[in-house]
Amino acid sequence: MKILVTGGAGFIGSHVVDLFIQEGHSVVVVDNLSSGKIENVNPVAVFYKADILSSDIEEIMKIEKPDVVSHYAAQISVTYSVKNPLLDMEVNIKGTVNLLENCVRYGVKKFIFASTGGALYGELEYIPANESHPVRPLSPYAIAKFSAEKYLFYYHRVYGLNYISLRYSNVYGPRQDPHGEAGVVAIFTQRMLRGEQPVINGDGEQTRDYIFVRDVARANLLALKSDKTGEYNIATGKETTVNEIFRVLKELTKSLVPEVRGKAMKGEPRRSVLSWEKAARELGFKPAVSLKDGMKETVAFFRASTSTARNSSV
Repeated sequence: MKILVTGGAGFIGSHVVDLFIQEGHSVVVVDNLSSGKIENVNPVAVFYKADILSSDIEEIMKIEKPDVVSHYAAQISVTYSVKNPLLDMEVNIKGTVNLLENCVRYGVKKFIFASTGGALYGELEYIPANESHPVRPLSPYAIAKFSAEKYLFYYHRVYGLNYISLRYSNVYGPRQDPHGEAGVVAIFTQRMLRGEQPVINGDGEQTRDYIFVRDVARANLLALKSDKTGEYNIATGKETTVNEIFRVLKELTKSLVPEVRGKAMKGEPRRSVLSWEKAARELGFKPAVSLKDGMKETVAFFRASTSTARNSSV
């Protein structure tokens, strides 16, 4: 099967590409490299440097004729979406619709969408939140992701394009950007390894549902094989505080930095944890990597990256 992966040079997208190729599929990667890295792109994949908003997408679809599109290219910063909602809307809604139009035009059979669960539901009424939980997005980023899901439903009903939207909890793991706002595991890990001071927002007792990137990639493979259509939470169903993350990473990195707390982030939900029961029942999904094992692997990746960077600068 030929699969076009947008954002395939990015954190999650590159892991998805690797697994698709491992499973014997032909993969085409489209990425503008604004945040993705060319070194993340699997050498077996066909690579196009292109923006999902551009007319290049039609030409690529015309040449490659993919069976499936897996869509990861996005503006991913919640904070930036608040500061610049127009650009966020341009990329995350208009860019997605541009892809969907070309999917219909060139006979794509399925669209797998990287959505969000953590940002979509807002302050939770009950825990864990399932897919029936009220959607109360607290950022333009989350609004755009929800809007894209509605476009998916429209293109399915009107044009017959099958889709699965995967609503992720907090994804972490190797290749995550440690310089952005997202990804507390990556941010804390790199700072601890460099002997720099991580800062915990607020009291650190806010909880998140942390899922390892390899489990997320496997969810994409299950979505690829499924004949289902709809929205699915991909998560662990387990809450972990930021304080716990800090302490485990401090132990794994053998860091001596103290716990330092800063201001709480405005609008940040206090608790976030998702139910993956529907994904288990309908897709056969089950999280396999424990948080401790996933963090060990993440620390090993950043330790190797830090060592390489240090040696190349000598």
